Amino acid sequence: MTGPGWQSLTSIRRGWVAAAFGVCAGYSGAVALLTTNDLHRLWGTTAAVGYLIAAVATLTWRSRGLDLALVSGLCGALLVPLGWLAAQGKQQPEVSVIVRSAQLLVHHGTPYQSTAALAAAHHPYAYDPYLPVMTLFGLPRALAGSHVITDPRIWFGVAFVLAFGLALAVAGAQDWIRWTVFLTASPVIAFELAVGGTDVPVLALMCLGLALLWGMSRRASRPVLAGLVLGVDASMKATAWPALVIAVVLLAVRDGRRAATQFTATAAAACAVLVGPVAAIWPGALAVNTISFPLGLTRAASPAASPLPGHLLAQTGHTGHLIAVGLLALAGVGILAWLVVAPPRDVPAATWRLIVGLTLMFTLAPATRFGYFIYPGGLLAWLLVARAGRPAGRAEPVQPAAAVDGGDARSGAVRRVVRAGERAGVAADVRARVDAAVGLADVIGGLRRRGRTGRR
Repeated sequence: MTGPGWQSLTSIRRGWVAAAFGVCAGYSGAVALLTTNDLHRLWGTTAAVGYLIAAVATLTWRSRGLDLALVSGLCGALLVPLGWLAAQGKQQPEVSVIVRSAQLLVHHGTPYQSTAALAAAHHPYAYDPYLPVMTLFGLPRALAGSHVITDPRIWFGVAFVLAFGLALAVAGAQDWIRWTVFLTASPVIAFELAVGGTDVPVLALMCLGLALLWGMSRRASRPVLAGLVLGVDASMKATAWPALVIAVVLLAVRDGRRAATQFTATAAAACAVLVGPVAAIWPGALAVNTISFPLGLTRAASPAASPLPGHLLAQTGHTGHLIAVGLLALAGVGILAWLVVAPPRDVPAATWRLIVGLTLMFTLAPATRFGYFIYPGGLLAWLLVARAGRPAGRAEPVQPAAAVDGGDARSGAVRRVVRAGERAGVAADVRARVDAAVGLADVIGGLRRRGRTGRR
């Protein structure tokens, strides 16, 4: 997929694009026919129509068919169902959780109910498993009331399009606007966003943080900006934490201690500012909502109950729950060992490790959903599009840490030799240009003298 034909949607054969929309139509049609959820049925119906129109437009209109197809897919899979559901006030329960947390923040200064209130609660949606930054998406509704424009899903979508599009552009993808529209309209994103959407902005910021580390050179990598983005992301939902760990390892191996320290300090500062006040004043409520509840350690069970191995084990009883948590911890240790034995030396390798780690985490977690696989799926889509779109010759350089680490004496010597070589090369180039200019002047002078001799 990294060939030149995949750099832009316009360079892909129309038949392949139409086939992609056809697969999307088949999936959404199956959702509409098989689901028992009214929200999912509405999405499947409108999305299937939009995807079918997109497939036909791609094949029949050569000049503007692709752009019409993108608009049709986006409208059918996202804009129409999201607008209708927002106008009707229908959403998955997690959207209501975020709105209630925003109301608590406005009126009580904290997004979480107290531990005493939670101890008496038997409903899972009394808990808020998200970190404080996620509450910001509920503030428009908490402050301005129930309107279509204040629906948190609208702002999830805005955040995703801006962050994901920027992630593609920064990573070097060509035709990144069309790719952003195409992936936003795909079932991976549009389905999640139309009915719920809480994971969508977390995924987009994860991709943007990795993109900021994907430079043509050491100077092109932006560890401070990446640390800020991933720090904000980690203050939104715990699923972003593995990206922080992998990014630190990547920077330490590729760019040295200084870059890794800059990244870590920036990310830690962002988390301290955004989560620190809540952790300092209401540590119990924060721990119960964001740690105990997702791990299934509270009286109310998490509604995340897809039939995956971790959940199935946890359903067998206390022993099965302990086994599931143990397997989850073992998987985490395995990923850490992989990072130590074979650390990533470029962003694609780091992304693959993140994809594998998140897949294992969602498979083995006691409380899990199929929808969580939006993370590995979205990361893979971003990586493939970014790699395919990078022009030939823009491979990411791999530099040993010893060659870039400012604290190593040998690295200083290496840099001085490199600078000396660069200066010598520049000097040689200047001398060559001067010699060429002198030679050209001599030729011109000789021609002029011959001309004057001829006239005499």
